[in-house]
Amino acid sequence: MLDLYKLDIFTRVVAAGSLSKAAEQLHMTQSGVSQHIRALEDSLGTELFVRGRRGVELTPAGQRLLAYCEGIFRLVAEAELAVTDVAGLLDGQLTIGVTPGVSAYLLPEWVQMFRQRYPNLAVSAQTGTTPSIVNELRNGSLDLGAIEGELDSAERDLQQQALREFDQYVVVGRRHPWWGRNEVHLQELAGQPMVMRQSNSQTRVWLDCALREQALTPRIIAELDNLESIKRMVMIGTGLTILPLYAVTAEQEVGALHPIPIAGRPLRRTLRLLWRATRPLSPVAYAFRQLLIAHYGH
Repeated sequence: MLDLYKLDIFTRVVAAGSLSKAAEQLHMTQSGVSQHIRALEDSLGTELFVRGRRGVELTPAGQRLLAYCEGIFRLVAEAELAVTDVAGLLDGQLTIGVTPGVSAYLLPEWVQMFRQRYPNLAVSAQTGTTPSIVNELRNGSLDLGAIEGELDSAERDLQQQALREFDQYVVVGRRHPWWGRNEVHLQELAGQPMVMRQSNSQTRVWLDCALREQALTPRIIAELDNLESIKRMVMIGTGLTILPLYAVTAEQEVGALHPIPIAGRPLRRTLRLLWRATRPLSPVAYAFRQLLIAHYGH
């Protein structure tokens, strides 16, 4: 009889590409993972991996087993989902990875809504870049991911749900000459000092591309990896920035920052929910996903 626990370790090793990485993700020793794989191979009478300096590769037998594992775990998850009453669970946890803007300004409301509906369940969140969230979803460390922006079309092993599009605003402080304006055209940004995210962030890559499409080269005076630092710099009069409205609501209410709509052709980014395509969601993750879909009107 195949051991589901060992099969899960097997799929984790496949996703990680090495025993050591899988051990780290599973919070086990490498020797412990290796013993489970050896035991699985002994029970099947065949080798599942070819071990090398750069990691492990599946043998033909391993490839066949992986195909069956995907079906096995899909059936297990579907059975669990079919019979589980999430509201009646005494405990349970969802693990979600979120990009910085989602973490700071959207996630707290999501957790509050979830806890109101399911008071016995917990949410564990970690903040990261889109590529790191994608990797963590692939190796099974996350149940869900929530990102602002685009997902590479080549990510076929992930499913996604667009939750909502958010307009981006030009944001200025009280000392800026644009304070109080009702709209601004993108072309007016030419020559304006701007505070931006760091050059390797997905947000920055997207914004640079959007500005290039308008034949605009931004005059960047600072690059920061923290949204609160960006807002603080703009607040004291150092340039302007571009952010979604939800990121500056609190500062707008107290008159510290002024978000200006972009006229003509507004900039928009999409809030997306991600999960692995190869396994159905757990009942807790499914409930969280459905709550967000309903919240954003889908």
